[in-house]
Amino acid sequence: MARIKLSLPAQFNFNTHIPVRISDVNYGGHVGNDAILSMMHDARVQYLHHLGATELQAFGTGLIMADVAIIYKNESFQGDVLLFEVTADEFTPFGFDLYYRVSTVRQEKHLLIAEGKTGMVCYDYAAKKVAKVPAELQQKLQGVPSL
Repeated sequence: MARIKLSLPAQFNFNTHIPVRISDVNYGGHVGNDAILSMMHDARVQYLHHLGATELQAFGTGLIMADVAIIYKNESFQGDVLLFEVTADEFTPFGFDLYYRVSTVRQEKHLLIAEGKTGMVCYDYAAKKVAKVPAELQQKLQGVPSL
């Protein structure tokens, strides 16, 4: 079976800590794959908020997640505090990719928990169609200071 491969950018321009809750743990005794995806969503919302945007209002456009890829590297457990690093790359006229690196420190050892990517498409909810990436959104995502 072919495995998914991701090439993460060298630099991440946002990070946030998200603690693992008991409700994130599955029958296997570790964080479920669905919980990591949910936490990626939370990290994305925090990143957008940091930029002054939301998924419904991102400098003149809405955002829709078109695809997702997650590669699980290590188990995570209740009590871990996960560091989510987020950055944007691979811009097209109508969207971009958000990349995620998820890690924790356990017993003084740094562990990579997961790597992920969400393909984001700009969307005009009123017109019900895709929209172009606003220049201000792209600048903010790329860490370019506003004029």
